[in-house]
Amino acid sequence: MDEKSAFINLKGICFGYPGSQPDVIQDLNFTFFRGDRIGLIAPNGSGKTTLFHIIMGLIQPTSGVIEIDGREIRKPKDFQAVRRKIGLLFQDADDQLFSPTVLEDVSFGPLNLGKSREEAIQISNDMLGFLGLQGFQDRITFTLSGGEKRLVALATVLAMEPEVLLLDEPTAGLDLDTKKKLIQVLNRLDLSYIVISHEFDFITAVTDHAYTMESGKIILDEELHVHRHEHVHRSGKQPHRHV
Repeated sequence: MDEKSAFINLKGICFGYPGSQPDVIQDLNFTFFRGDRIGLIAPNGSGKTTLFHIIMGLIQPTSGVIEIDGREIRKPKDFQAVRRKIGLLFQDADDQLFSPTVLEDVSFGPLNLGKSREEAIQISNDMLGFLGLQGFQDRITFTLSGGEKRLVALATVLAMEPEVLLLDEPTAGLDLDTKKKLIQVLNRLDLSYIVISHEFDFITAVTDHAYTMESGKIILDEELHVHRHEHVHRSGKQPHRHV
């Protein structure tokens, strides 16, 4: 893997939801390189999830240029190739899980990529084992706890063998032990990723740089101060609460 090549390059991206002013994304520029592990911390409504959905082609920007792996993405059909390279973990695991059993959910992606049933099952079993979910294959998905659903949803993403991960609030609904397990999993992965999280200890444990968003733009980490166990703010101006 070329550690220096830009994988995601966004230029002048704008996006607004109907009836909302100003735009949630405003003239945003952002370059993500292979090998990067980035945390994104900002208040609700700042556009973090919207940014992920734009990268994946789930919504279309009103203006700007999207380049993925050196190729400009112009049409909705172009994102089919993007979704083979980038795995998105949704904020709500229920948006990601739709099959009756865990094995069916995890093997769905590999089967869609053309793997044989035997290959898909092997990939799924390996991924469940990697995440400490041995024996979950025949569990009924909707009966799982919130934390278990979150890990199964991650298994469905990893089973697609993406090159880059976009993780939207991956610790939501997780207890402390499961969060520790997730930190171990992410640190063992040989993948680049962007993580959205409000949990600053988690961000500092799994990323190399922390950014925030302000006025529809990404503020780079040389302007961002991360304090383990405490809080994040940009020159003291970022709204925050001490706990």
